[in-house]
Amino acid sequence: MAAASEENTARLSPEDEKLSLGANLAYGLQHVLTMYGGIVAVPLIIGQASGLTPADVGLLVTASLFAGGLATMLQTIGIPFFGSRLPLVQGVSFSGVATMIAITGHGGIQTVLGAVIAASFIGLLITPVFSRITRFFPPIVTGIVITTIGLTLMPVAASWAMGGNRNAPDFGSQANILLAAVTLMIVLLLSKLGSSAISRLSILLAIVIGTGIAYAVGLTDFSRVMNGPFVALPQIFHFGYPVFDMAAIISMCIVIMVTLVETSADILAVGEIVGTKVDARRLGNGLRADMLSSILAPVVGSFTQSAFAQNVGLVAVTGIKSRFVVATGGLFLVALGLLPIVGRIVAAVPSSVLGGAGLVLFGTVAASGIRTLAKVDYENNMNLIIVATSIGFGMIPIASPGFYEHFPAWVVTIFHSGISSAALMAITLNLLFNHLTTGNSDQQSVFVAGTERLIRYQDIASLHDGDYFLNGRLYDAKGAEVPLISAEAH
Repeated sequence: MAAASEENTARLSPEDEKLSLGANLAYGLQHVLTMYGGIVAVPLIIGQASGLTPADVGLLVTASLFAGGLATMLQTIGIPFFGSRLPLVQGVSFSGVATMIAITGHGGIQTVLGAVIAASFIGLLITPVFSRITRFFPPIVTGIVITTIGLTLMPVAASWAMGGNRNAPDFGSQANILLAAVTLMIVLLLSKLGSSAISRLSILLAIVIGTGIAYAVGLTDFSRVMNGPFVALPQIFHFGYPVFDMAAIISMCIVIMVTLVETSADILAVGEIVGTKVDARRLGNGLRADMLSSILAPVVGSFTQSAFAQNVGLVAVTGIKSRFVVATGGLFLVALGLLPIVGRIVAAVPSSVLGGAGLVLFGTVAASGIRTLAKVDYENNMNLIIVATSIGFGMIPIASPGFYEHFPAWVVTIFHSGISSAALMAITLNLLFNHLTTGNSDQQSVFVAGTERLIRYQDIASLHDGDYFLNGRLYDAKGAEVPLISAEAH
């Protein structure tokens, strides 16, 4: 009997390890604190862009916490056909922020909710065949999209730093911008001087400290925090029944594709970290859990759900691989979602404080995309022009918001979002140049032929009198080429 028990323990996968109640609570809370700033940022952005009242913004926040908690438990505990049963924390995806802001400008938040439901349902239908089309979403495409997400959100951070409400008399005042600058400095200071735990929580802590400073100098008001219930169940379709607009759904489908790619990467990454096998079936179960959560989230007033990459990193840093720890974190999120007062407190945070923190938060998203693009091979191919054109195309709505105003409404809805524009261009050009090679010119483009602007110090050290570089090659005084690998001998 004892031998059988030892054999079962030996077969137990790392993610199935069961820790003590105290450990589950402590490590689960750590997961919540790590992603809390990110999960509340999206409803704050969408709520302010939609012109909602502070009370309704608070409801958006608590709805996102509640939906994220349920999605986390579905992903970690799992039911038949849904859930990867890996330590993955779920929450509102950042990838759809820019697109949802564009949709709110033309159809309101009800259209956003309808687009999320419809696009997520389409995503659920295609998950069985998604692995067959992931080759059309290589790092060059995902890197472009993630970079554009960060760049597209920069105007949001700037607007927040100025006060958030353009109609307010103090919009753009020195006081607002200085408060944003102080918050930014706190983020940087905590990141540099704090411990690893404080560094990971630097954005959340900076928002708390910045809000305290704002309250001390009279730049924020918490008087309405107590107006309303302390505990309440989420309200079904509080913001109205969803509106299904075809152009908005198409735009959101692009976001869902990106979300599926990101979640696939997170599932594979956490599987490698944990040291467990992730096969096609397990990957499909994880993606279906994502899509089902995204379909149901708008019912309570939330948006698309996705795995949080920072929590994948936390699993690697702490070495705590148990999925039950993360499920406990999901319970914490559900509990927070049942406390509307938490949402009202978050909604009372001054926009200028969010602007200072958002500069780093959104910049981090762009930096993540740049890091992905750094892994792309640019030698003897057209990848450079794909990146250049796609990001440039995605920046058009940011540089000139009225660029598409004379086009039909469906064109405006799709291309007014920088992320949709960049994604469509990246996917199209990747297919055109890297998959449909028939008809490609035999002559190299200047983007292919151009050499890298990089000279190694060893090359400089190997130069002799009269030696010179020309078109990336080294020649001696007589004009004979000297191979760089033997230049030192020369």
